[in-house]
Amino acid sequence: MQPHSKQFKSNVTKALADPELQKSLFTVKKGLVENRAKAISLVSDFELLREKAKQIKQHTLSQLDYYLEEFETNFTAQGGQLHWAKDASEAQQIIVGICHKHNAKTVVKGKSMAGEEISINEALEAAGIEPIETDLGEYIVQLANEPPSHIIVPCVHKTRAQIIELFAKHHKKYGYDKPLTEVEELVLQVREIMRSKFLNADIGITGANFLVAETGTSVIVTNEGNGDLCSTLPKVHIVTAGLEKIVPTLNDVSMLSRLLARSATGQESTAYTTFATGPQRSDDQDGPEEMHIVLIDNGRTDLLNSELSEMLRCIRCGACINHCPVYGSVGGHAYGWVYPGPMGAVLTPAIIGLEEAGDLPNACTLNGRCETVCPVKIPLPKLLRLLRVRQFKERKGSMIWRGGIQLWGKLASYPVVYHFLVNIGIRLLSFLGAKKGRFNKLLLARSWTQSRDFPSPQGSTFHSQWKKYKKDHHG
Repeated sequence: MQPHSKQFKSNVTKALADPELQKSLFTVKKGLVENRAKAISLVSDFELLREKAKQIKQHTLSQLDYYLEEFETNFTAQGGQLHWAKDASEAQQIIVGICHKHNAKTVVKGKSMAGEEISINEALEAAGIEPIETDLGEYIVQLANEPPSHIIVPCVHKTRAQIIELFAKHHKKYGYDKPLTEVEELVLQVREIMRSKFLNADIGITGANFLVAETGTSVIVTNEGNGDLCSTLPKVHIVTAGLEKIVPTLNDVSMLSRLLARSATGQESTAYTTFATGPQRSDDQDGPEEMHIVLIDNGRTDLLNSELSEMLRCIRCGACINHCPVYGSVGGHAYGWVYPGPMGAVLTPAIIGLEEAGDLPNACTLNGRCETVCPVKIPLPKLLRLLRVRQFKERKGSMIWRGGIQLWGKLASYPVVYHFLVNIGIRLLSFLGAKKGRFNKLLLARSWTQSRDFPSPQGSTFHSQWKKYKKDHHG
């Protein structure tokens, strides 16, 4: 997937004007938020679990080189083959090379954000190999020739009517002429199509939720079981994963899994949690003849050695995305690359650069909901502010933006002048907007008023109210 983060502003305008997208975002977002709240309310020590998870991930990152070497030793001892990829291009070459070695024509894939990050589908297609997405959401967006719009629910932007239309159009070649409308029927149809895909595939590719250093084990969690079929039925299984997926022990996986499902979908646990430790042994009933793991750096080492290193604690649950008011308004495609929402607003500039994704750190209200719900306590608002500071210092933003920040900073350094001008501005806006209570056009706020009204100020400022409060209560 080629980055299109430079088009963020135009993407936002388009997303806000899409009624079907807005309907889909509201419905699914509401369900995920409510499900999470219910799930964590049943865990009395949830905050203690969050702190423990943070410590596990932070400890691993502090000794990442040690645990990566331990993982390599234990995985290769089990008969697995480990590959190190410094960037997306190298990861593509490794995977395509394995496919060519086995004369592969078709590849079945489980959902993998690392795979999206390295654009593996495009690389396989360019090499004459057909990639087949087997996760239902990923399968839907593949039919639509679109990237995922969410890391957990890839087709969150699609309505049922749009999915019905997609299936009716693409499933005719499999002999399905009658359009279906019921969810159960649609799912059954995909299962029937996928059955032969799994049985005839040359290679299976999955991601990894965790890589366990002490045993050399790859762990995936799914709700559809497609990950199990991708990893056991084909003769060759390839895992794509970022360096940060390493955890020290199986006990750590147990601990983090308790948080992952609850934070992602509001489940106590996912339907399938699958542990794979090397290829098939002589006494195994199933499994691949070869197992490869491609460990991807792609900017992670630089991130680890930067002030943004805490981002590498992320376990890809999507909770920050589900609770983000910006994502809830514009969806994932507006962000222009693999990772949307608050996590994407940090990861995307860190991986592909501020020149390409400079608008993303500024597309945030800094309300802090993302940090509040993050199961590993990543301080996302702080990291976004650090990116804004870096952007300003490196002169990456537009001259108008930098000039505005400089002017604001100058005024803010003189509190008396600053508060005087703010009060004048608020009084003027209150007077001009008194009749309607809002502005549908406003100087210097065109981007805001293009898609929504700007409310006129009501009452006195916070500083005025705080001054009055202190006087009334403290004399």
